[in-house]
Amino acid sequence: MKNYKYLSIALGALLLVSCEPDKPKVETDKTVTENVTETKAHVVPPDFSADSAYQFIKAQADMGPRVPGSKAHDNAVAYFEKQFKKYGADVIVQKGNVTTYDNKPWVLKNIIASYNPKAEDRILLCAHWDSRPFADKDKTEANKTKACPGVNDGASGVGVLMEVARVISAKSPNVGVDIILFDLEDYGNDGGDPDTWCLGSQYWSKNLHVPYYGAKFGILLDMVGAKGATFYKEEISATYALQPLNTIWNAAQTLGYGQYFLNQDMGGMTDDHKFVNELAQIPCVDIIDYRMNASTQRGSFFEHHHTITDDMNAIDKATLKAVGQTLLEVIYNQ
Repeated sequence: MKNYKYLSIALGALLLVSCEPDKPKVETDKTVTENVTETKAHVVPPDFSADSAYQFIKAQADMGPRVPGSKAHDNAVAYFEKQFKKYGADVIVQKGNVTTYDNKPWVLKNIIASYNPKAEDRILLCAHWDSRPFADKDKTEANKTKACPGVNDGASGVGVLMEVARVISAKSPNVGVDIILFDLEDYGNDGGDPDTWCLGSQYWSKNLHVPYYGAKFGILLDMVGAKGATFYKEEISATYALQPLNTIWNAAQTLGYGQYFLNQDMGGMTDDHKFVNELAQIPCVDIIDYRMNASTQRGSFFEHHHTITDDMNAIDKATLKAVGQTLLEVIYNQ
């Protein structure tokens, strides 16, 4: 079990643009309250293309590990900025000076893509885009000092959000959407202070890209591309963002993705959402793959986590579809 990236793990007993965007289709649901019939329009969201998301992930993987100070890191920033602008977003590259736990100084780069920036009602979508500089969980000793490819752990969440950006650029939802790709999430001290992780989200949460920024809620994606992924209701998410958490899980189960989004609780993870919740004070839900062993009641991340085998072979399109379509269902029905 990889215990450096969570605060506590415990299960319960049962344990976005075109000049003239298309108008979304709607279905009508009727509810009766105190003899008054209210009509609620359910928006049918566009289809999420897992094939397209897969290609966005592959483009990142082909660059090599996106570790700070590398050419791949620079290339990734240019790629993200170009793609989001292509899809009609207002793009900011937020730079910040930080020092990692090993006393090395870095300039982090958070990528912020905003759709319908004047809208007061907003949703925050986020993921980290960097790769861990060392594969310290690899079984081969010689590989432990090598950089992780960071394909599921990093690129998968980014790929899903890039596909969401492509979709909403063609069919705008009724809310503003901000997509933030956090840098330097994965350069933390294994077994050390939790605050050594998630430096990009910590920086953004203390230095919001616009004054008084606010969102109704946020959704963080982390490791959302592996086959057989399971997403539990994580404790920090439930503490700060219970309503959106339930909305997301209910949407997933309604769409038929209940085998991924399990209606079960687990302990809290130290992930980017922790700082978005606690520092930026925006309710944020973490969708993160975690595997529980029913017989031992112990858990771990997917088998290639923080190893040199976290590559494209780890990615499953069915998982990407489940996560992406659920996101669109939630976004278009706000």
